[in-house]
Amino acid sequence: MTFQNKKDLTFGNAVEAIKEGFKIAREGWNGKNMFVFLVPGQMVLAQTEAAQAYFGAQLIPYNPSMVIKNVDNTVSSWVPSVNDVLSEDWFIFEKQE
Repeated sequence: MTFQNKKDLTFGNAVEAIKEGFKIAREGWNGKNMFVFLVPGQMVLAQTEAAQAYFGAQLIPYNPSMVIKNVDNTVSSWVPSVNDVLSEDWFIFEKQE
């Protein structure tokens, strides 16, 4: 999909963009330089006791997931709220000064 309009996207358009490798964000968010991106599925070595108790010391298959880059430059897993899904103020993120 070509994103000629990079602003005022629906959530559906934003999901298509993130699947193509773009970073996305909402005008309605207060934090500067916050954005969501897709982390591809990957194999990760069991890191915690709980994971090791189930999987042993082996690689665990992780599914793709969306994460958010927070204001404090940390990254957290992210699940959209109902407001996020219904909003039409999504845009393709480019770093803001």
